[in-house]
Amino acid sequence: MGWLYMHRAGMGGHETPKAYLDDQLTYEREACEDAPFRGCRVLKSVFTGSTYYAAVERYGEDRERLYVTAVICLVRWNPKAADGLIFGYKDMDEQSGPVEANCPRSILELLTSSSHPYALDWRNRCYAMLRLKERKVADGDILRLPEPLRFTDGSEHREFRVSKRGNKIELRTPDGFGAYRISRLMERRFEIIRPARRIKTFFPIAQ
Repeated sequence: MGWLYMHRAGMGGHETPKAYLDDQLTYEREACEDAPFRGCRVLKSVFTGSTYYAAVERYGEDRERLYVTAVICLVRWNPKAADGLIFGYKDMDEQSGPVEANCPRSILELLTSSSHPYALDWRNRCYAMLRLKERKVADGDILRLPEPLRFTDGSEHREFRVSKRGNKIELRTPDGFGAYRISRLMERRFEIIRPARRIKTFFPIAQ
């Protein structure tokens, strides 16, 4: 399916893309022998600002669960659009093999098992991304990238020393010079080199 754009009036009174998409993915239809399911409901959804992820339950005639699948929507949201088309989205499910693989763990853990190769590949990519993002880096750690990065000042660096101020991460060269920013740092692959920690030794004092 391609992109669908709409004016605010087309959003049916919903104020946000998340609210609109939650509503679109929650419905029932008339009973039909050939229908693979009777209805859908969103168990949980998350909107990141450009992508909507949802765990959607499909159920049968007695509202018993058939399965839970992931639905992914690319979103373009511009409430001040000059042409009035403030909202656009493109929807797909996990069996389409979406490129976007930043689905939160809270969504992934609600999905039922699947044997579809594209769905399995997408789930594996999402979990791999989570493992990258959930790594812990500490003040003084050295981050070593697979390849050097080139910066706007013309310099190239592969290793950086972490300087943490609360949750904020600053990067410098291992010798402490410069100040560098790397977009989407925690989604990149890098090796963490922990510095040797000094161990304090206490000596007894004679009385």
